[in-house]
Amino acid sequence: MSQYRRAKVMGFLQSAGSVAITLFLLVTLTFFLGQVMPVDVVSKLVGPDADFQTYEAVRQRLGLDEPLYVQFGLYVGRILTGDFGTALLTGHRVIDDILRVFPATIELGTLALLIGAGIGIPLGVLAAVRRDRMSDHIIRIVTLLGHSVPIFWLGMMGLLVFYSQLGLVGGSGRVAVFYEGLVPTVTGMLLIDSLLAGDMEVFGSAIRHIILPASVLGYASMASLCRLTRSFMIDQLGQEYVISARVKGLSTWQVVWGHAFPNIRVQLLTVVALTYGSMLEGALLIETIFAWPGFGQYLTNNLLLGDMNAIMVCVLLVGVVFITLNLIADFLYTIFDPRTSR
Repeated sequence: MSQYRRAKVMGFLQSAGSVAITLFLLVTLTFFLGQVMPVDVVSKLVGPDADFQTYEAVRQRLGLDEPLYVQFGLYVGRILTGDFGTALLTGHRVIDDILRVFPATIELGTLALLIGAGIGIPLGVLAAVRRDRMSDHIIRIVTLLGHSVPIFWLGMMGLLVFYSQLGLVGGSGRVAVFYEGLVPTVTGMLLIDSLLAGDMEVFGSAIRHIILPASVLGYASMASLCRLTRSFMIDQLGQEYVISARVKGLSTWQVVWGHAFPNIRVQLLTVVALTYGSMLEGALLIETIFAWPGFGQYLTNNLLLGDMNAIMVCVLLVGVVFITLNLIADFLYTIFDPRTSR
């Protein structure tokens, strides 16, 4: 085996080992999180009127009478076999509930990221090019508001103005009530499913309902992406190769997009990946405000109920999403910057 191949294999094994260790630590964290939470799972299952014998029988069936290390082993074993327990709220397997609600959050988060990155990155470049000019100051004020204004306040004000007063967008939910269930579920993402079904009325209603929550969620990510893009670009615009390009007679935007911007793409990949993962955090509030039946609302409802099965799976899923996004970002590094694959 050549030295290059040996290095590639070792790199892959190290990455796989890091992922395995991270997942194990994440599983351990979720288990002990469930132990310290002041929630009696057995009482939730049997109800407040159950007798002592029933309570003990269920407790033994769940293995909660075993020592802590035995419970942890049973917990890991169930996860490895794909058994994540049953949700108290729905009576279904937690994994089935997650598969049902998560596509709605992916749809919302993806559109929000497209809005945030599609506006934030060009604005960040513009602010860097127009540094300390009026346009730069205006952009910085807009991004400052995005960092400072609470997302739940923006959501409520958006509903008040654009839905209640102007009627430009849809209200709560993913689609108008009389359109619910009209298109078959293929991906779980209503915009895609309605297009696959060729139902433009449902698609139009879905657009009207998603545009406001996605814009509010995207505004927060736009502020962060704009600020970081501006910082990265200012650093690049001060480099010698930029000065040389300008001396050769290239226009400002040829220098910016043809020379400076390609050198910050790798940095932006990490930021965009982490921003996409943080959409799950922002979705908790947005989905509650807009009654969006996604992962965030599912987690919120189970937190209020104290369902540790569902809560721990949700925590585990968030960790897996962040790990996956980082792996994707690492893979994209080799595409945008081939030097990282050497």
